[in-house]
Amino acid sequence: MRPYELTFIIAPDVDEQGITAIVDQVKGWITAANGTHTKTDTWGRRRLEYPIARFNEGYYVFLNFDSEPAALTELDRNLRLEQKVIRHLVIRADV
Repeated sequence: MRPYELTFIIAPDVDEQGITAIVDQVKGWITAANGTHTKTDTWGRRRLEYPIARFNEGYYVFLNFDSEPAALTELDRNLRLEQKVIRHLVIRADV
């Protein structure tokens, strides 16, 4: 298992319950791939540097998790298919 950091931006038209549901769904994808979620940090609604998919703002969420490298492909695919996630980035965390 390796440590990873995931940052993703949720569309600003999602309400608070929808944001919580999306974050829980992402955590579920991580645990379904035998990963462990270690920390969640919500940065809130922020202005984007440039428009993404016609949005000028987004709700930022930062997750730390441990997972096998092979599981990242499925996580990336699920994040791309989720229509309310407008951008995401997974990087390996320094230990």
